[in-house]
Amino acid sequence: MFTGIIEGLGELIRVEKEDLNVHFTLSASFVEELRVDQSVAHDGVCLTVVECTKESYTVTAIQETLLRTNLSSWTVGERVNLERCTKVGDRLDGHIVQGHVDTTAVLRSVEDHKGSWKLTFDHDRSPEHLTVSKGSVTINGISLTVVDSADDCFSVAIIPYTWNHTNLGLLELGATVNIEFDVVGKYVARMMAGR
Repeated sequence: MFTGIIEGLGELIRVEKEDLNVHFTLSASFVEELRVDQSVAHDGVCLTVVECTKESYTVTAIQETLLRTNLSSWTVGERVNLERCTKVGDRLDGHIVQGHVDTTAVLRSVEDHKGSWKLTFDHDRSPEHLTVSKGSVTINGISLTVVDSADDCFSVAIIPYTWNHTNLGLLELGATVNIEFDVVGKYVARMMAGR
């Protein structure tokens, strides 16, 4: 489990394809603290550490992950939001994040509000792709609050700290991001659909 509070940006330093899998090697400020078998969220995608050195670590994405996320478009030099899994007893500063990406969304607009930014994202319309105003959503692993919500889009407001310490400030219009909708909302929607 994660909280959506980003620990830092990693840099993708190698991409290796093996059959339908892709191995990603990254550098990060906390790489010396990692060990094989740990879970780390990469732009919101929970991946298992399969190899570690003092300078880098490697994770593997299988075809299902590549089809559901934006990882297949990653290239060397990419800046990736990273979060290690939550320790029992830690504060839950964001919201409950599983690291299981539901879909991708496309950045439609960025509005500069002179001290904050409002970002609007388009996504496929689906009963399972549920956002509500003032509810939570995870974008590239970042726990954010929904400002506006519709069936196929939503917007979020970004404070300067988040803009400067995650890869949101690096996005260009048309960029594809990973989305995890609020797990509580997904369960409520599933229960209501069954009535």
